[in-house]
Order: sequence, then structure tokens, then C-alpha cells
Amino acid sequence: MVEGSMTQGAGQGPAVERTATVRDFRVPAYVHETGPYAHSMHPGDAAPPSEASHPEGYTPTQRDLPVINRGDTVQVTVDPASVPAPQPATGPGPLYVVGDVHGYLDELVAALQEQDLIDSAGQWCAGPARLWFLGDFTDRGPDGIGVIDLVMRLSAEAAAAGGYCKALMGNHELLLLGAKRFGDTPVNSGAGTATFQAAWLLNGGQKTDMDRLQDHHLQWMARLDAVEAVDNHLLLHSDTTAYLDYGRSIEEVNDTVRETLTRNDADEVWDLFRKFTKRFSFRDEGGAEAVRSLLDTYGGTRVVHGHSPIPYLLGEVGSEDGEDDNGPVVEGPHVYAEGLAIAMDGGVTMDGKLLVQRLPLAQ
Repeated sequence: MVEGSMTQGAGQGPAVERTATVRDFRVPAYVHETGPYAHSMHPGDAAPPSEASHPEGYTPTQRDLPVINRGDTVQVTVDPASVPAPQPATGPGPLYVVGDVHGYLDELVAALQEQDLIDSAGQWCAGPARLWFLGDFTDRGPDGIGVIDLVMRLSAEAAAAGGYCKALMGNHELLLLGAKRFGDTPVNSGAGTATFQAAWLLNGGQKTDMDRLQDHHLQWMARLDAVEAVDNHLLLHSDTTAYLDYGRSIEEVNDTVRETLTRNDADEVWDLFRKFTKRFSFRDEGGAEAVRSLLDTYGGTRVVHGHSPIPYLLGEVGSEDGEDDNGPVVEGPHVYAEGLAIAMDGGVTMDGKLLVQRLPLAQ
């Protein structure tokens, strides 16, 4: 995977007062507010710039930067010896991954702060660090939309600091999209008739999330990638080989998933959701071979996934809905399948731990 970077240029000349502009849904208007719980107007409600706000002679450009005429500048002779030598590139920042969040915003904020990725105000403070969320932002927990808002805001803040914050598609993103788009429309579940609405409620869907769900949240979720490869780690949400059904390369899988969502066929989206809900392909006999089939196809030396809570993988059976009085003890990621798989779902929904981990793992 070729990683890009986002830089922001700066022109010379007199300071220009900026006015609010309509932002892309992935960079909502509240990105400049403080704190992880900051609320704002919908991005589409931002006021358009007024001509009166521009200085006389100012000509707006596509990037809304001032146009500098040659006569506006002062020519200065610079001694080449005084110019500092260019610094060698330092390479990408450290890599972190986050397991399933499921609406537990407070726990997420605390875990990110513990890793010095965000400060006490909930803002990005990790410079060029790279942060990947492995999916499942909503359902079961109290504030799934707040989690999505935080991830979207951190994506903008991290990019401005030379790093990035990105996210993968989880089965609960597909479930929420389906419940919003198709509601009670019957779908062929393979075991009779089902609906996305019923499945969403059965799997911890929260009415408060649905009430606060807006178009920019839906668009953001629908554009998430399903698989990525970073630093020899193959990142995906579910511990299943079902990704192989959607393509023989990472690009093909991601394109196929997006095209499926774009066609907006309820049965197709249900089949996608059903396959992404499969689990435990790497746990039992033949698990290492299953992991190798993914690595051989998509690249990498280890799979990093969420989806299946670590207590389930360890055979410590509990309840994902937190009904077990004796919560599992999760200290960190679980390495298994002959060392080829790293599980990152710490079971926060069952009184486990929301995991944020730097990669590669210490040997």
C-alpha cells in the first residue's frame, strides 16, 4: 500500500480574514472545536463566503488562497550559506490500531489519551502517527454517533499534523447502513425471511444512534475500505476468509464492497453483512492455513483483526451484552494461529478492555 501525505501550503502577503466554507462530509465543520464531545451544525449549514470579507483587489482561487502579484512582493538577496540544509526524510510515524469500540466513547477517549494520541481536550497530539480503527463503531454501547464524530474529527486533525487517522468497514457499519436504508424490507437470509431493522435491534442497535444519524455519517461509512495492508500487517475487521469472495487484491475487494453498497440492493447488502459477520476462521484446527490464504493473496506477514472478542477466542465464554457478572480479564492483544494473527477486540461490551495498540508488537 502506498501511503500518501497531506500538506498545506501558505502564501505570502497581507493577512486575509477567512470566512466559513462548506466542507466535505469527511471534514465536518466541528473539526476545529475543542473536546471529543463538541457539537456543531451540519456541514451543509455552513455560511457561504461573502464578497465583502475579501480585501480590495483580492481574487478568489480554487483553494481560496490570496493571489500574489509580482509587484506585491519584495525581492531579497539571500546568502546561500545561511540557508539550512534540507533535512532527510524521517519516514512514516508510528502505527497504532484500535479494536472494536461499539459506542463506548469515554473508554475510547481514555485509551487514546493513554497512548498519547489525543490530549486532555480530546484533540490530536501525536504529530505524524498513523492510526487505524478496525471497524464496529456503533451498537451495544451508549454513543456510537459520538464515536464516529470523534474519528471523523481526528482524521482531519491528524492529516493537518502530518499523520493520519483512518478506519475500516465493520459488520456493524453494514448493519447500521442496512437498517437506515432498507428498514423492514424483507431480505433472503438463507434461513428464511429477515430484515435489517430486526437484525440491527437484535444486535444492540441504539435508538439514540439512529435518531442522530445524518447523511455525512452514512456517506463516511459507505466509503470505508474493508481491507488494508500497512507495514506488513494485513488489517481487516472480521476473522474470516470471506474477503476472498470479493476479490484477489486489496483494491478489488474494496471496490467490490463499495460497488455493492452503491447498487443499493437489499439482498446483496445483506449477503455482504452476513459474510462479514462470520468469525473464528483462524481459531481452531486449520486456522493458520486460513490466515495464510489471506496473506498469500493480499500480502503481509500477519493479520490484525477485530470482531471476535478475545475472551471468545480463549474459550472464556461470556456475553457480549455485558450480562456476565464476572467480566473477562483482557490485558492486551491476543496472538494466535501460529503467531500469524493478532486479535484486537478486547471485549469492551462484556466488561473487557478497549484496546489501542502500537504495532509491531514487541517480541
